[in-house]
Amino acid sequence: MSKLPVAYIDLSFFAHATEEETKVVEAASNLLPKSELENINFRRNNLKGHYGNPIVFFVTKIAEKDVVKAVIDIFSSNLSALDKETLLREINLHLEKGSLYLRFDKQAAYLKNFKLGAVDPIRIRIRFKKNRLEEVVQICREIGMLP
Repeated sequence: MSKLPVAYIDLSFFAHATEEETKVVEAASNLLPKSELENINFRRNNLKGHYGNPIVFFVTKIAEKDVVKAVIDIFSSNLSALDKETLLREINLHLEKGSLYLRFDKQAAYLKNFKLGAVDPIRIRIRFKKNRLEEVVQICREIGMLP
């Protein structure tokens, strides 16, 4: 595929009061290509939980083409065959209006493992330049995110 049809990637996650903030940022950084980390900056927002506990919300938008390609490449090459099969089987739950939503297990990411997970995850939104389900699925197959 000569031109990657991805507009941008959003990445977000929470650091709860019970977590060490630097380790949570490290976990998210482990999902990103080391060569591009200096080009990716997380915005930090302080929030309060239901009981007044401090929560820090981190978010970044990756839009530069070379960085987007590097991120897609690292996801495609590190996502397990089982997770790719699960993603394909549940694709309707992960796709909406041209965006693919992924949730990576934060604990696994800290250990440098790419594993889909739903509990307190690192959230990824990949915004494609196409909107139709069939087109996005085909693109995901071509870039290696789906079997």
